[in-house]
Amino acid sequence: MQKFTVTQLFTKCQMALNTCNMENQSLFTFLLRLGDDSLILSQRLSEWCGHGPILEEDIAITNIALDLLGQATFIYEYAAAVEGKGKDADDLAFLRLENQYFNTLLVEQTNGNFADTMVRQFFFDVYRKLLLNQLLSSTDTQIAAIAEKSLKETRYHTQHSSEWLIRLGDGTELSHERAQNAINGLWRYTDEMFFTDAVEDTLCNQGIIGNISSLKTQWMEEITSVCKMATLIVPEDKGYFGGGRLGRHSENMGYILAQMQYMQRTFPNMKW
Repeated sequence: MQKFTVTQLFTKCQMALNTCNMENQSLFTFLLRLGDDSLILSQRLSEWCGHGPILEEDIAITNIALDLLGQATFIYEYAAAVEGKGKDADDLAFLRLENQYFNTLLVEQTNGNFADTMVRQFFFDVYRKLLLNQLLSSTDTQIAAIAEKSLKETRYHTQHSSEWLIRLGDGTELSHERAQNAINGLWRYTDEMFFTDAVEDTLCNQGIIGNISSLKTQWMEEITSVCKMATLIVPEDKGYFGGGRLGRHSENMGYILAQMQYMQRTFPNMKW
């Protein structure tokens, strides 16, 4: 039997503890990235409430916003448990500073016209559907359960935004022009959805998540297929806009948080 000195045992225990802490921090950060995408896009879509082009679509967009908010809640609850600092989902949603949010820049972009909103939604829905499908195989049972529940909703979201893209692109001259302009304008933000760093690498090695960057090929195939049906052109890559995954955001983020966090910061710990 191999024998260790007290110093060697202490060193091994310290290394194991550091590894455990690093893994927990990686999981916490990944969950924030996942939850923040849902929360910020939900906030953006909620701005359409009462302003939809038709009543049916007004209701549909509002329901999608609620779905995303529900997904964010489940994710934040798990993230709070992983962090272990006595916080809850509301704390993570409302009491962080701008540089502590890790959503992609895509989801914080302004709604613009209806075509802008649908293109943004379509880009995100296809990515999120592929990611959730990948997370079904997670060795983390809680993540797998969240993915299973969220995937059902996300499949509907993808169908909804895909149908609208085809309807707009293959519609009138004006709707086609607006849809194409939206694709051209938002394309620069799409690469960030497949961003990976040490956080994802750590979790991928544990089997908690899959290789997110590998989803880009499938995403491009589906995007290209739907755009072809919509008579829209997929642009060539024209630069990369990112930073959201690391807490660096566009000027839009400050306005979103000012509105979203107002009540909680004005009346701390307020209960309905």
